[in-house]
Formats: sequence, structure tokens, C-alpha cells
Amino acid sequence: MSESPPSPTDDPTGIIARVADDIAGLSADQWDACAGTANPFISHAFLSAMEESGSVGPGTGWKSLPIIIEDETGKIAACLPSYLKSHSQGEYIFDQQWAHAFENAGGQYYPKIQIAAPFSPVPGPRLLLKDETMAVPILRAAEQLAANNGISSVHATFVAENQLDFFREAGWMIRTDSQFHWRNDDYADFDDFLAALSSRKRKAIKKERRKAQEAAEIIHVSGDDITDEHWDYFWQFYQDTGARKWGTPYLTRAAFDLLHQKMGEKLLLILAVQGGIPIAGALNVIGEETLYGRYWGCSRDVPLLHFEICYYQAIDAAISRGLKYVEAGAQGSHKLARGYQPVPTWSAHYIVDPGFRSAIADYLDRERRAVAADIEFLAEMGPFKKSG
Repeated sequence: MSESPPSPTDDPTGIIARVADDIAGLSADQWDACAGTANPFISHAFLSAMEESGSVGPGTGWKSLPIIIEDETGKIAACLPSYLKSHSQGEYIFDQQWAHAFENAGGQYYPKIQIAAPFSPVPGPRLLLKDETMAVPILRAAEQLAANNGISSVHATFVAENQLDFFREAGWMIRTDSQFHWRNDDYADFDDFLAALSSRKRKAIKKERRKAQEAAEIIHVSGDDITDEHWDYFWQFYQDTGARKWGTPYLTRAAFDLLHQKMGEKLLLILAVQGGIPIAGALNVIGEETLYGRYWGCSRDVPLLHFEICYYQAIDAAISRGLKYVEAGAQGSHKLARGYQPVPTWSAHYIVDPGFRSAIADYLDRERRAVAADIEFLAEMGPFKKSG
């Protein structure tokens, strides 16, 4: 597929879609009118920061490919935060086995089209719509874009549950996975949350918190109170984690400056300090209902500090802000003992080749049953008091 945007695509209904050069060049007001305000990760501010910082773009394997439909006045009526991907990194829904199988059969899996919030395993809208009648037409545009350009597949990851029926209507395959989220049942404070747990789990958490808080001072910094020095420390932490997990960190240093500039009021840094020097930290993003824990790192290994900063302090912050949920990222069954409960997450997939599509459908059916059984089992193992 060429570097220049593909030609416009049209739906049998006569609706015309086009591919823009990038998201940063589109109207922020028009994009956000489709995206809404609840989820920061599909906002123009976040997505354009990924582009302008070089986290997305040449050399990253993420090429911006936003698909848009405009109304009769030329304003955006529907859009997809979509990317041309040359690998499967930074997605957190793993399809590398699919790629190997397709290529072993003589196909070419990459490039593929990814509809996602880059590097963010955060459930949310993937069809950004002012008019819901545009849902299937814009998916048809993505399908046609793939078919016309020899692209194997289109994937929408971490799709909000209330949008799944749009994908089903379009004939896309639904994949189920799981995460661990914390839910605020109108707790007055952290102790009120602890009171909902079994005695043994309650004591274990208190012990963990005490040891972590004895080792370091914990501070919360948000909005304009976050300084360049804070970001410099956090960049060190992020690089350490990125080097261990991914080899190369996904975000550039400029990404944090741009996120602060564009959406600083939605950012919360939780830092651990020893002798006046930050030694560990976690970056959180504040949504309308949810606190999203995103990145963690440290320059010094302190036992239990990760749990304190990433999970318990996040719960404190959510309660104090009246937020309903904490989403602390992908994977991590260790979150279960700390009050985070298993919940399903979903992705949607369109495979161009009919034979490969049939094989994937069979795989997803078996995987779906296994994930449901796993969620049911883990829910029974949670730390909350048993009723009855």
C-alpha cells in the first residue's frame, strides 16, 4: 500500500468515506463532537499527541489512516481512529499466531488496519459517531479499503460493549478477552472499601500498604502542578519499564510534554519519593467515570511499592474524585487479591480471505467459552465477603 492516502471509498447507500492524512490535521472540535468526552483515549488531544510526538508515524509501524464520513456541510459525521500496521506491537490483543498461520499458508498478514487507541488497552468507543446510522457504512468503508489495497484484515480492539452490535450487524467476528477493573460501590474512603473484603484479605492489604508507605512518601501531582522535572523523572521510570517489557518504549519523551500541553487537567502522576527524590511513579488519565492507570516505572526496586502506587493509590484517587471505576491496564491476575474484579473485554475482526476467516471464527468460538469460564472462576476467587 502506498504512503499516500487511498482514494475515497463509497458504500452502496451512496455514502462517501475518505481517508485523511492524519488526525492532527482534522478539526479537533469536529473529531471530539463524534468521540464524546467520556473516554480521553479517543480524543483529538490524545491521538494527535501520539502523531505529533513521533510515537505514531514513520519508523514506528503505526501509520495514521483515519477514515471519515462528512455530512452535507462538510463536517465530520463519523470517524475511525485507524492505523496501517506493519506489526502487532502496542495492541494488547494478540494475533501473532494468526499472522504466522496465514503466512505459513502463503498469505501476507501485514500490513493490516487497526482501529484503536495506540498503546492503550483501554475499552471505549471505536466507532466515533454523531449519527449512529453511519456505523455500518464506515465499517464497510474500512472493509473496502482493505480489499482494494490487498490488506489482509481490519481489527478494532478494546471495543465498548454498547458498540458490539454495530460490528455484528456488519458481519465482523467478535473476540473476547478479560481485564481486571475496580468498581466503586459508593465507598466513602479506602477503609470503607476494605470493609467489603474478607478479614484475611483486608489484613493483607493493610500490611502491604503499611510497608510501602514506610519505605517512601507518596505524592499526587496533577494538572499545572506537574513540572518538567516531574516528567524528567517519570521518563526515566517509563524507559526502564519499556526496555524490560517491549525492548523499546512506545512513547517518545515529547509525547509526555504534548499530553501535558493538550490534556494536562486529565493527568495524574502518583510518585514515590525518598529523600526528596522521586524513585517510582505511575501515570493515570482521568476520564468522566474512570481513572485509567497507564504507565508505571521505577529507578529503585522497593517491595510492594508497585501495588501501592498502581492499585491502592489509584483507588484512593478514584474515591476522592467520585469516579466509578479504576482500570489498571492489561493482564495481571495479581490484581484480583487487591479488589480488582475480572471483566470481559472485546475486539472485532474482519478477515478478507474467506477460508482464513472461517478458521478464525472457529478458533474464536472455542476461545470465547474458555475466557467466560476463566472469568467465572476468578470472580469466585475474589477477596470480597461472600453473601449468604
